[in-house]
Amino acid sequence: MGWLIRRSLVAALAVLAGMAFGALVGGAVGAPRWGLVLGGLAGALLGVLRDALRGERLMAWLRGAQAGSAPRDTGFWGELAYRFERALRQRERAVLEERDRLAQFLSAIEASPNGVMLLDASDQIEWCNGVAAMHFGLDPQRDRQQRATNLIRSPAFVAYLQGGAFDEAVSFAAPNGLATLSVLVRPYGQGMKLVLSQDITERERNEAMRRDFVANVSHEIRTPLTVLAGFVETLAQLPLAEAERRKVFALMEQQTQRLQTLVADLLTLAQLEGSPRPPPDRWVDVHALVQRALADAQALSAGRHELACQGGLGAALGGSESELASALGNLLNNAVRYTPVGGHIEVRWLLREGGEGVLEVADNGIGIAREHLPRLTERFYRVDSSRSRDTGGTGLGLAIVKHVAQRHGGTIEVDSEPGRGSTFRLVFPAARVKLQAVPAAA
Repeated sequence: MGWLIRRSLVAALAVLAGMAFGALVGGAVGAPRWGLVLGGLAGALLGVLRDALRGERLMAWLRGAQAGSAPRDTGFWGELAYRFERALRQRERAVLEERDRLAQFLSAIEASPNGVMLLDASDQIEWCNGVAAMHFGLDPQRDRQQRATNLIRSPAFVAYLQGGAFDEAVSFAAPNGLATLSVLVRPYGQGMKLVLSQDITERERNEAMRRDFVANVSHEIRTPLTVLAGFVETLAQLPLAEAERRKVFALMEQQTQRLQTLVADLLTLAQLEGSPRPPPDRWVDVHALVQRALADAQALSAGRHELACQGGLGAALGGSESELASALGNLLNNAVRYTPVGGHIEVRWLLREGGEGVLEVADNGIGIAREHLPRLTERFYRVDSSRSRDTGGTGLGLAIVKHVAQRHGGTIEVDSEPGRGSTFRLVFPAARVKLQAVPAAA
């Protein structure tokens, strides 16, 4: 109420001052009463004009952009202008803070590995992040305010969005056909929708691989178990001669060894996938590694093939000796199994220009058709399943070789042609290759 008292006092003083001035002027002209009245009216009018000018300055500032400060008057209009300005500045700060929070929130959504898209009540796109734009083939700016079903024309997505049953996600192929998307819709606000998308291509591929792996393992184990069960039943029910018994026991031993080999390969794969990478500073002598692998291959060949080695003296590989021996042994075993009697098998150690080391196993065996080469390292993949089982293979050897190469930072390369043989190369990075002086005696 202080401002009201002050304004009343100022108005009263203006009227009194006007009356006093009017009385003086009126007395000079012989009409003091009229001068008093007119002076009071003039004082009141001047006070009103002064208030009107101050109010007009404030209104002009309010009608404008309020970029500068409010009029700095005293009294009522000054306080009113100050309060108006403070309220406006507080509102501007609140709007800026909300804008910053919204920008941070959108930045966080933009960094999400999943797609996020906002639809209004008419299913028009309000906003989407970059991942959603990539999933659905959209332009985040150009496609705003467009109906989602006009741009994303997958029948599964359209039916899901229009059906309104959003309890579970829907899966369908991405518009580019290169990925599989899982989309979940969550309603919010007044008929608005939050569309969440996720690329599940890798997940589905892994699940398919797991299913195939379980199916293949079950199939591989069931065959020898069926054979063993049949032999056990035969031994239990039929009287066999000694020669027949020895033959049955030999076949049972063969199937048992096949099961043991399969289990050993599975355990090797599990160990390779679950253990850390071998350190690069544990050096394995290449020449000794090759000689041991050749000795095992010669035992398997039993003199039916010509085996040779080339290079490797003075070279060392950084990594796990057991893993490298397993990889090289698998390559040599395959070469022995798929090379006809009298064939030639050779292990070579080569150095490439960039310092990369190459362990190469070449044979002149039956070879492999080109269409099979990309899938050779898949688990249980066989070019000829019946021939593989006849030779004792489990279908896991090249998968083990690939894992060993990858764990040592390397790759596996394959060149093959039917009827002319195959060449498998383990390529290791220069950081895992070390050369040392070779004694003259060697």
